[in-house]
Amino acid sequence: MSRRIALISDHASPLAVLGGVDSGGQNVYVAQVARELAARGHEVDVFTRRYRSGQPRIVEWCRNVRVIHVPAGPATDVRKEDLLPYMADFARWMIGFCRMRGGYDLLHANFFMSGVVARQVRRALGTPFVITFHALGRVRRKYQREADEFPDERAEIEEQLVAEADAVIAECPQDKSDLETLYGADPARLHVVPCGFEKDAFLPLPRHFARQVLGIAPEERLLVNVGRLVPRKGIDNAIRGLGCLRRVYGIDATLLVVGGNSDVPDPHETPEIGRLAEVAAHDAAGQRVIFTGRRSRELLKLYYAAADALVTTPWYEPFGITPLEAMACGTPVIGSDVGGLKYTIQDGETGFLVPPDDPEALGERFARFYGSPRLMRRMSRSALRRANSLFTWDRVVARLDRVYARAARWDAPAAIVTPLRPPRALPPEAELPGVLGGALLP
Repeated sequence: MSRRIALISDHASPLAVLGGVDSGGQNVYVAQVARELAARGHEVDVFTRRYRSGQPRIVEWCRNVRVIHVPAGPATDVRKEDLLPYMADFARWMIGFCRMRGGYDLLHANFFMSGVVARQVRRALGTPFVITFHALGRVRRKYQREADEFPDERAEIEEQLVAEADAVIAECPQDKSDLETLYGADPARLHVVPCGFEKDAFLPLPRHFARQVLGIAPEERLLVNVGRLVPRKGIDNAIRGLGCLRRVYGIDATLLVVGGNSDVPDPHETPEIGRLAEVAAHDAAGQRVIFTGRRSRELLKLYYAAADALVTTPWYEPFGITPLEAMACGTPVIGSDVGGLKYTIQDGETGFLVPPDDPEALGERFARFYGSPRLMRRMSRSALRRANSLFTWDRVVARLDRVYARAARWDAPAAIVTPLRPPRALPPEAELPGVLGGALLP
């Protein structure tokens, strides 16, 4: 049965360019969940904060999916660490929108600030809500310590949301364990549903073709890191592991670092590039580390396909979508033994798991990997099988749909995909809340 579902994603718009400091896995998650829910016959609205002046209030993004820009705070970029004070305005505006244009059968909040909004909408309108946190404040504070600039009340807010939500979605077993032990989550309302990858966008390509397009020599030993360039991603560890590979094992390889706040690798736009370049210069990696700048998702499959392995060595990782994308391209993953990576990577089968912040262990795994072409081929096949058997978005969203049905006490959703409806007509712009006079109070 078709339902009306609102996805709330306060700072991560599905329309945003990926690779910047505040855009990454959550943007992909929200975009793909919205699309797959629509493919299952639901009508989906994504509520996200307006971050540019002149943005259209409603964007008809794809069939049965709209993106709605909510006036909450200044119409400019604001760090997500500073957005909590604007969530009351976000909630008031959304409540007004629902009262004017009709409500929803279910709300799916993404991140704790979106949970604040969903809770207020539920209190006002009675709409059930589920929440995916994507990252937990108490876990983040453990690893980032004084570098964590979110407000201190974040953890208490998260604890309240865990207690009040109709369902809480953990993205991996580690996330589930953290929610139970650190937040007292009720196991009966806690469900493990992973992230996914786009099976039509990420698939095996001939390595020689990908390298030819990217201008990479066929014989080059090539490791790739893809994602946001921020300290917690531990790319400095990957660089030091590369230096260890050269010093200890006499093996040269190149590391491509794909990501940043601009399309060219500019340290002024992306300060982490400057820091990482200094690490490379002082750790025997030197010219073997290449920064590409930000790349579109359409190009990422070329980098995955060109690589011998994806390297991802964060301090912690709630889930991590790039390993799935790499595996779907038949590329093994060498990653930190943390968080969601412990779930997606099968150590010794689809890649290697290594302790975080241990360049010597990482260098040893690099050497073992390059020392056995047979192992490399076997890992490639295993990675491809695992990605497609567990982590396609259609499988993921089918599981989400069952969680929604249970949380909202719907009948179990049909397994057969419902035909899509024609796009919904948009209301006249003057009738939308906030267009003529700021946020509309309920």
